[in-house]
Amino acid sequence: MNVSTGHFYFLDESYFVDFPDLHLMSNKGLMQDRPCFYAFRDAINPIFWMIPFSSKLTKFKAEHAKKIAKHGRCDTIVFGKVLGFEKAFLIQNMCPVTKKYIKSEYLDSAANMPVRVDGRLEKKLIQAANRVLNLQRQGVKLIFPDILKIERELLKNFC
Repeated sequence: MNVSTGHFYFLDESYFVDFPDLHLMSNKGLMQDRPCFYAFRDAINPIFWMIPFSSKLTKFKAEHAKKIAKHGRCDTIVFGKVLGFEKAFLIQNMCPVTKKYIKSEYLDSAANMPVRVDGRLEKKLIQAANRVLNLQRQGVKLIFPDILKIERELLKNFC
């Protein structure tokens, strides 16, 4: 499967078996492909970063507001539309993957086309995710799963 920045994907259950982390947003059941993840390619390594999104707007708008009140900004939660509906993109729950763990692409069932976001949101998501990832690499804990450990394992197995 060809994986592209800006597309949405579902992860295979084997990812959650190989990387058991209680903070990963894992599959919601065998028959449901949720959560869905927005993908973007790592600037350096042969991996993709996956950002889950949620429709629980009330919960995440409140969390977003608290972070802005406390820190003056919030890059860990970004809001934007998917198929015309507002969603919360949870950078705080993003995770690294390789193509091996991608199960399928999220398609718009009406048009049978890959689901995408507009260019402004795509730019905002990637900029915020890279800022948060850089801070995480500097020791600032902003992302819930242990993504640096997962990344090391993925890169070790990739080579």
